[in-house]
Order: sequence, then C-alpha cells, then structure tokens
Amino acid sequence: MLRSDRSFRVLRRAVGTIGAGALITLSTTPCAVADGSGAGLVLGTIAPINGVQPGNTFEAPVTFGSPGTQALEKVWLRYTVTQGLDYADVPSNCVRWDIGSYDELPARSQMTCEFDQAVEPGVVYAPEKLTLKALDRALYDDLDVAVGDYDFGPDEGAHGPVRGTAPAAKLVERPGSVLTGSSSGNPGYAEARVRVNSVNTADYQVSGARLEGRVGDTVDLQVKFTNAGPAWVLVEPGPPVPTRVLIKIPSGTTAVKAPGCKKPAAGTYDCFIAQGWVEEGQVNTYSFKLKIDKAVAGAKGSVALIAESRPYDVNKANDKADILLDVEGSGSTGGSGSAGGSGSTGGGGTTGGSGTTGSSSATGSSGSASTTGGDLAATGSGPALPLAGTAAAVVAAGAGTVLLVRRRAARR
Repeated sequence: MLRSDRSFRVLRRAVGTIGAGALITLSTTPCAVADGSGAGLVLGTIAPINGVQPGNTFEAPVTFGSPGTQALEKVWLRYTVTQGLDYADVPSNCVRWDIGSYDELPARSQMTCEFDQAVEPGVVYAPEKLTLKALDRALYDDLDVAVGDYDFGPDEGAHGPVRGTAPAAKLVERPGSVLTGSSSGNPGYAEARVRVNSVNTADYQVSGARLEGRVGDTVDLQVKFTNAGPAWVLVEPGPPVPTRVLIKIPSGTTAVKAPGCKKPAAGTYDCFIAQGWVEEGQVNTYSFKLKIDKAVAGAKGSVALIAESRPYDVNKANDKADILLDVEGSGSTGGSGSAGGSGSTGGGGTTGGSGTTGSSSATGSSGSASTTGGDLAATGSGPALPLAGTAAAVVAAGAGTVLLVRRRAARR
C-alpha cells in the first residue's frame, strides 16, 4: 500500500464526518461497479437502519464484489462503529481495536476480518456471522464499512488489537446479484457509512438556583445543563439537538464574572456545547459572580434550553428553571417558583471561582462562547438556531477537521 493512498483514505473519512451528504452509503441493491479494468472492489448501498432496540443484536446487509477480470486471493473487511454500538462476537479471523476521541470525532471501535478465500469477478458476496448489537446508550450511531484487497490496518489512535475467539466468519455468495453503479475511485479499496437509529431517549435538563444577599454583595451563581440519558446523542449528522443554553440573570444584578458565552443582550448569556456529541451523564456547569446592585421587586432570572426539535427528549418539564434572588433587608424576593436546584450564596467580598467549569463526564465540554448571531428571546424559549448559523458552524468544523487530517497525512 502506498502511503499516499492511505493518506487519501484518512482524509476522505474525516471529510465524511462533516455531513451525510458527502458519504457513500450501503444497500441491499446490487453492488457498485468499478471502471471495468483490472481488479476492483465495490460496496452495495442500503438505507439507514431504523428501529433498533437497545440490547438487541442486528446484522447490516453488507454486500460487495469485484467487477474486474481477475480473482482476488483474499480480502479484508472492516466495521467501525460509534460508541452506542458494539459487536455481538468477534470471530477468530478478526481483530478488534478501540479508538478514543480525537479531531472532533467521538470514541469508536473497529473490527477487521481477514477472509482467506477467493473473490471471483462478477460475483456478489456477503459476510457471515458479523453481528452487531445496540448498547443501552444507543440512539444515533454510525456504522462505517470498508473492504480492501490488502490489510489497511486500524485507524489512527487505535488501541489493541484483541484477537477474536468466536467461530471464524466466512463470505457467502449472493447468486443472481448483478454488479452495477460506480466505485470509490480506488480499485483496491471501497468504503461506506450508514446511520443506525435506535429507539431510545435522552433527557436533556437544566437546573437553576436560589440566591441570597444584600445590596452591594457579590454572590456565586452556578446553573447546569445535564444529559440524564440513558442515550448519548451524536449531533452531526442527524436530527437537530439543543446545543445551546440561554441564561438570564435576575434584574438588579450585574455579572462581574461570567462564563465564555455570547452575550446577545444585557444580562443574557447564550452558551453552547462545543463538541459534536453529548455523552449520557454529561454535566456542563456555567459559573457566574453576580453583584447585587439594587433590590428589584419580583426579580428573577432563568436558565433554559433553546427551543429546538428533540424527538428523543420526551420530558419537557425540566427544560427550564428559575434563578431566584432574595435581597435581605428589603423585603424583595425573586418569587416562589422552583429553581430546579440550589445555587451557592455569598456575602460581600466573596471570591469563589468563576467562569465555566468542565463537564463531569470524561469527554463532555464546558460552556463556551456561541459562534452564532441573531437576537434571542429573553425568556430562554426563543427561536431555533438560524439555519445559516448552523451551516456556517458545520462548514467551519469541517474545514478544521480537513486541515488536521491533512497535517496527519503530511507526516505520513
């Protein structure tokens, strides 16, 4: 294998993570065809796999073939799955690799199988005994399949390998199938990706606080975003998810220290989750220091998820919470509503920590400045993220990923 070939494939895989439209997919329809000269390998295509139940196993209808004129002595087939999926068994002719998160890609695992059997030209084959399973955390996951006439090895950052112990997997012929279509452009390698959608939920929620102090005091405020699970949520590509939390501090206060979030209006902070996925159990804490400038009757703030479509989040009652403020000695109170959690309080001269703290999960991100513009409703239930802002963020993320992979390719 030439290094330039592998660099090209790594680059193509990274670019593919930007959006589903840039990906070749898998199908039960006849395999794609190469240019007809020499040996080649192509994959069939399928629609996204839907309705998978967490805890259940399933098989992806993967098919491939060689449209060339010469038989291949052996082939290698690799499955790569994101962290909501796993392998029911690892056959003895396969090895498993685990890959941590890097370059804005979530953690995943790979299984590469070597098939020491001839692949005849014009014949469609399917792997046998390569069964996947959906974990309790499964919701939106990606399955990447690659086939090659050489051992292309694991992805960068892989740990392992661990040799399988289950009975060896085999290739079986699919009589009557015809090779049609187009290939990936690399005659000895083909790759495709498909989205696997599981039937699961993820409870996104926020917690507010109750604060106490006197006029002139500086008090600590901490509000939180939590994914209570059970599912993790892969953001891009896929259905829209709330990546933003809108925080409005009580009237009569000034934030002398605040997290690195966008400030669309006085007293309002638009915070978002930086990476392209949200772990189950992830907690993002947004820390402020508020100075009580004056007592305002009925003053209270709020923390709320931006109103976006979240079909997996069936509990909407915890999507907004109050920030209540009791100003001592003035008879002023922020109200009696539930704050959805308790915040720390402080007297004058309090010097507790401020800014945004990290997530409590291993890969969760802290709140950070939003890159999107536009006016937002002060209540926290404002409009969805503008389409143009979303597209710009995706393009920017994609460009960064390509540059990182190009640098890796250059080092090879």
